[in-house]
Amino acid sequence: MAGFDLPNCELGVATAATQIEGGDLDTNWHRWAASGRIADGSSPARAADHWNRVAEDLALLSELGVKHYRMGLEWARVEPNPGEFDADAIAHYRDEVAALRAAGITPLVTLHHFNLPGWLVDDGGWLGSGMKVAFGRFARRMVTELSAWVDEWIPINEPNVYATLGFSEGVWPPGEKSLPRTIKVLQVQAEVHIATYQMIHALQPAARVGTANHLRAFAPANPSNPVHRLASRASDWLFQRAVIKAMSTGVFDLPLRRPSGVVPGRYYDFQGVNYYTRSSVKGLADGMATGVPVNDLGWEIYPAGLTESCRWIHEAYPGPIYLTENGTADATDAFRSRFLYDHLQEVATNGLPIERYYHWCFTDNWEWAEGEGPRFGLIELDYQTQQRTMKESGRFYADIIAHGGVTAEAHQRWVSSQHYRRNTEVSNG
Repeated sequence: MAGFDLPNCELGVATAATQIEGGDLDTNWHRWAASGRIADGSSPARAADHWNRVAEDLALLSELGVKHYRMGLEWARVEPNPGEFDADAIAHYRDEVAALRAAGITPLVTLHHFNLPGWLVDDGGWLGSGMKVAFGRFARRMVTELSAWVDEWIPINEPNVYATLGFSEGVWPPGEKSLPRTIKVLQVQAEVHIATYQMIHALQPAARVGTANHLRAFAPANPSNPVHRLASRASDWLFQRAVIKAMSTGVFDLPLRRPSGVVPGRYYDFQGVNYYTRSSVKGLADGMATGVPVNDLGWEIYPAGLTESCRWIHEAYPGPIYLTENGTADATDAFRSRFLYDHLQEVATNGLPIERYYHWCFTDNWEWAEGEGPRFGLIELDYQTQQRTMKESGRFYADIIAHGGVTAEAHQRWVSSQHYRRNTEVSNG
């Protein structure tokens, strides 16, 4: 079908504070960049300078017509020293969420999106003895300050990605390679999520709180190989299902352990799903198949995985689903419109209660260890001049929002001529 409607899903865009705000701050990522660990030598100090361009970016959000905006808070800005909150930084965020509301855009606020203030890094970060108290203090302050405009919260973004890349593979800060410490970080994040969920509901009984879960579609590289099948199931459990079960229900199964004081229950109001790709598995490592469509980072483009991922999480933990991130690295905007079409078509046809779709990203952004190279935005960013230009995929997205779906005319204009490229070499774990 060329066109389709999206009657039950409202569209938005997503961002993260460290990736767009800019500013010379003391965070784990600014320190990581200063140590020379970013692919292109860049730093989040520049990013998209959003901190100084909120009004300009709000105008672009309005031009897109989005009804929802996922944003993050930079902890180091609002609490530059332990227990000392910056009134001006808090006022800035209050003004931003108030302006979003005034423009008819609902903010979904992420408290932790891979970012830690330097003083907390020095205290051990997620493995430090003061982490739970510090997060609780920060979360309570920001929920209290923003509650007049914000009633949708994500305490922690992609706990599995943060733990795996920072503590197992060592390519993100703090650069460790320790399976026991990876498991410990997952454990603490799950405990912090539950405590934060309870705290937010004590302050805002009607709030919606959930995790932005990074979900992969896992498939054995050779389905007839029993080792590959076992590795696929093990990867699926260790990477995502165990921690999601703990955060959603308070039930901590191996390799996690049940902490004292945590009562099994329901600790989510929606399930957030960040979906990008599928992993082709031979062992306990990430891998990509060959001869498949890929983006600029070599990730497989596999739209059916969106439905596969949303279906299992909904069956395990029923309730509303927010697609809190979905997008692709496409520097020339050569296939982003097709990517959008193919993934939104899954939303339109899979019969699952997907209430929100947040495209990643609103604008080109600082992509963590990859730096300024990958281009995920609907808005093109010239990092040197900070000029913003809406891409054709952005115009397509605006058209989808305006019409409540994809029209045949929009498909013909933006999608029909676009094609994915395929990879030619196997890269399997």
